[in-house]
Amino acid sequence: MLLIVGLGNPGTQYENTRHNIGFKVIDKLVSDFGARNISKSSFQGELFKSSNILFLKPTTFMNLSGNSVQAVKNFYKIDLEDIIVIHDDIDLPFSALRFKNAGGHGGHNGLRSLDAMIGKEYTRVRMGVGKPIYKSQVADYVLHDFSEEESSILKGWLEHTTKAVKALNTETLNEIKSRYSLKSYEA
Repeated sequence: MLLIVGLGNPGTQYENTRHNIGFKVIDKLVSDFGARNISKSSFQGELFKSSNILFLKPTTFMNLSGNSVQAVKNFYKIDLEDIIVIHDDIDLPFSALRFKNAGGHGGHNGLRSLDAMIGKEYTRVRMGVGKPIYKSQVADYVLHDFSEEESSILKGWLEHTTKAVKALNTETLNEIKSRYSLKSYEA
């Protein structure tokens, strides 16, 4: 069983924020796969299933994402190497895409929560959202909607990322890195 997690915050006020890019990829994957909703309150998130793939959007808010992932991981007895986490990354320029296994949280509270609850040995799909000029502005920055210019390339970038995540089910991480990594998405 493969568990694909998109990080974000629940609620319409966060729907189009940079922090919710992981949710956007999960929404596209759920739609593409025609996955059915199998959520339970104990999962603390929206859980969908298609064949042997689970798609999760934790509804715990970013800082507690690990609670939801741990609940699903334990219920389905999923190994860490079968967990893929899609998240925003301020250390990458907007529309960059990187992949890595394990590593630190880089100050990302969602990853910090995951690391504390399940460990660090999961695959990360890092989606660059750029960063503000001053470090003190990070929280506001990630909780703001994409700019008009950014929104214009969002659809193509999400499509590219979705293809990469689908390929993670059948190809090695190194193959994915060489085929799908981006410095920035060009339409």
